[in-house]
Amino acid sequence: METLYLLGEQDRIVGVSGYAVRPPRVRREKPRVSAFISADVPKILALQPDLVLAFSDLQADIVAQLIRVGIAVHAFNQRDVAGILAMIRTLGALVGAAERANGLASEFERRLATIAASHTGKQRPRVYFEEWDDPIISGIGWVAELIEIAGGEDALPDLRYRKAAKDRIVTADAVRIAAPDVILASWCGKKVVPEKIRQRPGWNEIPAIRHNRIVEIKSPLILQPGPAALTDGLDAIVAALWPEA
Repeated sequence: METLYLLGEQDRIVGVSGYAVRPPRVRREKPRVSAFISADVPKILALQPDLVLAFSDLQADIVAQLIRVGIAVHAFNQRDVAGILAMIRTLGALVGAAERANGLASEFERRLATIAASHTGKQRPRVYFEEWDDPIISGIGWVAELIEIAGGEDALPDLRYRKAAKDRIVTADAVRIAAPDVILASWCGKKVVPEKIRQRPGWNEIPAIRHNRIVEIKSPLILQPGPAALTDGLDAIVAALWPEA
């Protein structure tokens, strides 16, 4: 939804999910008609949408319900930075704003390149991103890429290409062995408790724990693969990795 606002197409929006929080006005302006893996289909139908936008294979059941009753649906499933940029361009084309969408995506591409270039030559801190605490789940693809753009090194690079959260479950020992210099955490909608992280067996030897470098990044900024991740989310990662700057 944030993309439609940035394209000036917000008047097309007749309803949103409960996870739509950017820009803040969306919560005041648009009725909420779904959660993430469930939706009030009668309420959606009452809005008479020409198109429903969905994200992730986790919404496949919602998509199927809507298609069966004759609603047009476009389901995005972007899992990396290139996918986010493609989503912006595709969405622009869907609503007749292809030129503006291409301009917006190009603006983001320039921003990413500028930030990446500003950290060239620096010693990269090893970064572990935690998406959930029980079980421990590491970060998805676009998060790992943004860490690298921000000047960090992904401490668990082999997991970034695994799209499903269950495939990114890691053991406490795996993180301990990876020895990250910085721990970033965003527990998917609940508040991060740094003390819980510090108290995990053996983690007292991790550099990030020893140097008190555990930083929470709010999930709306980093766990939704859209403009927020490329702007405020990336800025939050940069601030966590380079606090002296």
